[in-house]
This record gives sequence, structure tokens and C-alpha cells, in this order.
Amino acid sequence: MDAATPLNNRIAAGLVFLTSGAVLVLEIVGLRLVGPYVGVTLSSSTAIIGVALAAIAYGAWTGGWLADRRGDPRRLLSPLLLLGAAATAATLPIVRVAGAWLRDAGPSSVLLLAAMALFVPAALLSAVTPLVVKLQLADLAHTGRVVGRLSSVGTLGAITATFATGFVLVATVPTSVILLVLAGVLALAGFGFGGYWRRTGNLSAAAAFVVIGVPLGIVTPSPCDVETAYTCAAVGEDGGEGRVLFLNGAQHSYVDLGDPKHLEYAYTQWIGSYVDGLPAGPLDVLHVGGGGFTLPRYVAATRPGSDNLVLELDPALVELDRRRLGLRTGPLLRVETGDARAGLRRQPSASRDLVIGDAFGHLAVPWHLTTRELVTDVRRVLRPGGVYALNVIDGPARRFVRAEVATIAAVFPFVTLVAPRPALRGETGSNFVVFASTSPVRAMPDSLTGEELRAFVGGARVLTDDYAPVDQLLTWD
Repeated sequence: MDAATPLNNRIAAGLVFLTSGAVLVLEIVGLRLVGPYVGVTLSSSTAIIGVALAAIAYGAWTGGWLADRRGDPRRLLSPLLLLGAAATAATLPIVRVAGAWLRDAGPSSVLLLAAMALFVPAALLSAVTPLVVKLQLADLAHTGRVVGRLSSVGTLGAITATFATGFVLVATVPTSVILLVLAGVLALAGFGFGGYWRRTGNLSAAAAFVVIGVPLGIVTPSPCDVETAYTCAAVGEDGGEGRVLFLNGAQHSYVDLGDPKHLEYAYTQWIGSYVDGLPAGPLDVLHVGGGGFTLPRYVAATRPGSDNLVLELDPALVELDRRRLGLRTGPLLRVETGDARAGLRRQPSASRDLVIGDAFGHLAVPWHLTTRELVTDVRRVLRPGGVYALNVIDGPARRFVRAEVATIAAVFPFVTLVAPRPALRGETGSNFVVFASTSPVRAMPDSLTGEELRAFVGGARVLTDDYAPVDQLLTWD
């Protein structure tokens, strides 16, 4: 085939559609890959999007430069597809190895891990479109039509990949499978185009794909027992009947399979102690966040006849709890899956004695569950004198917990903050538990209230639906 012969329109459109879509698949899956190590936060989302855009820009610029430097740019298409396949397959082991190393390396680790996950494969694949454009420009009189058509096809590929990955693939297929299948599709396209043009593909790139990418992607250990639509979940054992639930790599819950009254973590002990001090008899309790269901099971065991309703976002996590953590639901321990804020809005006014908020992770905090509007709805659901107990995790800077206490104090007249003294002084990070009510809150050891609490909050700004920069406030420094 002569170098001046335009590339077949359908093949050109297929290459642009495939590579543009592949970049978006990598971008969406990239956030799932880095989440277990650096959290699913605004910072990690921003890093993934920024790195993807940088890779697209660099790849497009480089592809255009190569298109003008090579007499026949089509000879580069098969190697680029095969190298893109190899880089895509290698992404999985690279992130898993580097993620464990960078987990506690500080804020820069988010950007570095995002770059390691995305930049090389996205840049290689983004270089394809300008090469295809050059190969389609047989007649300069039709430049606008060619560029517009291929740009439209590329955008359509990106949109298709975004919807398919976000709504279908992530919810039904593990991330590792998505990446390896994508790498396989790209490799087939590379071999296929090599056969179409030269009958043989680029053997060195093919060897890199087969020898490096796929085997490493298969054998590298996954940090997840279950990868849900929302999190990477794993269950660890302590040698006895204790089980630890990890969400995105961070400890979230401890469950004693033989004793639901056992509370391992200090923050659960503080909440449990407060529950124990309430008037005798069953309680109507709403739990915002399920996790390992430690506190719902504690209330059910210590207050027989209590009504526990748990609002948990992730149905796959609930199924994992049933399989691995011994969760048994029934009329007095019920689960509603879906967004907790929407679930809270459905609750009748003055229907609960206690609302327990335990939906905040280490670095992953749903911002819409932190605001004054949410707290106002909690107060609506509580009976007069009912208590809101909220678990908050923050670092030594204490910016987030101060803002959260200020927010709760803007709604409830009586607020108490419980935490270890070193954490209250800003010497270490910790769990903090906020107790709030329309009636005086019972004093507890290591607690701040009244003027001490106001001094702790200082000038912290109330969080609202219009202003809740949780990711910026919550830093582990």
C-alpha cells in the first residue's frame, strides 16, 4: 500500500474510537486502583483527572510531531497499540507494589501514584489520533471535515467508555479484569492492524505485553477480598474469633464473632459507654453507616428489643459482612442500602432515641454528611432529648474536627467532644466522638464541653452544603 494512500475511513474511526475510549477507561479505573492506598478523596480524584489530561496533551503533541517526522505514520500505529496494551497490563502490578510503598508517604504520594497508574499508557494511546488524522488528510480541501469527524468519533468513544465503565463494568467486574481485558483488546487491535498493514506486528512490544504485563497483573496480590462499586474491602483475622474489616486499606471495624458486646476500638467503647448510661430499656437507634456493623450488634446485644436501622451505601459490603463477619439481619436489625442522606430524609420526625454517625473513613469522608443541613435533619429525626453520636477521624492539625464540632454546635445547644488528651492537644491524630443533644449531655472522661470546647473550636467555620472543603481540612499532618 502506498504511503500516500489514505487510511480506510472505518479503520481510522475504529482506531480513534478505541484509543480515546481506552484512555477514559484508564482514568475511571485509575481512581479505583489508587483508592486503597491514598483514599478516595477530592485530592485523589483531582490527581487522576489532572494526570489523565496531562497524558492526553503530551501524547497528542508527541503523536502530531511524529506524524510530521515520519514519511509513513501508519507504521507507528501497531507499535503504539501494542505498547499501550503492555503499559495497560503493567499498570495493575505497578500500582499495587508502589501503592504499598507510598501509602504513608504524604500528600505528594497521591500525585505520584496517579502518574504511575495513568501517564504512560494514556500518553501512548493519545498519540494515535494525530497519526490517524495525518493519514486521512489526502485532500487538504477536506481538512476541516476530517478533523471534525475524527474529533467527534474520539469524543463518542470517550463518552461510551465513561458510561460503560462507570455504570456497568465497575459494578460488575473487578478492576483487574477490566484492565487485563482492555490490554487484551488493545493487543488484538495492534496485532490486527499490523497484519492489515504489514502482516506482522511489533514483536518486542508483543513480548512486553505477554511476558511482563499479564503475568504480573495476575500474580500480584490484590489488597481486596471484595472490590465493590464504592470501596476495596478486605477482612483480616487476629488468630481467634476477632475479625478486622479494612476499607480502602484502612482499618474500619473490629468484630468479635463470639461476643457482640466486645468493643475493640476506643471510639466504639466511648459510644458503647454512653449507650450503657442511657435509661434502661429498648432504644430506637438509627445508624448512619454500617461498616462491620459492630455498634448495631452491640446495641442489639446489650439492649434486647431495640430497633436498629442501618443506612449503608454499599450492598456488596453488607453481603461481605454476612459471609465473613457473621452479620444476621432481622426485624430488629434492618439495613437500608443507598445514600445515607437520602435515607435520613425518609425517616419520620421524632422517631429515634439515638443517631450514630459512623460513615467517615480515614481519608474518605462523604462531605454531604458533614454539613449543617445534614445535622439539622438528624435533629428532626431525634426525639426530644435524643442524642447524636458522631465518629470523626482527624490528624494533629484538627481542622476538620473543629469545623465539624462548630457545625454540630450551630444546631444542637449541648455538645461534648471525647478524645484522648494528646489528640485534643494536637500531638497526634485520633478518632474523636461528638455527642450532641437538645438536653445536657452526660460528662465523660477525656471530654471537652462548655468554654473548653469553644476554645478548642476557635474560629472554625460551619460546614454547609454550599461550603464543605472536607478534603482540604482533613490532612494527616
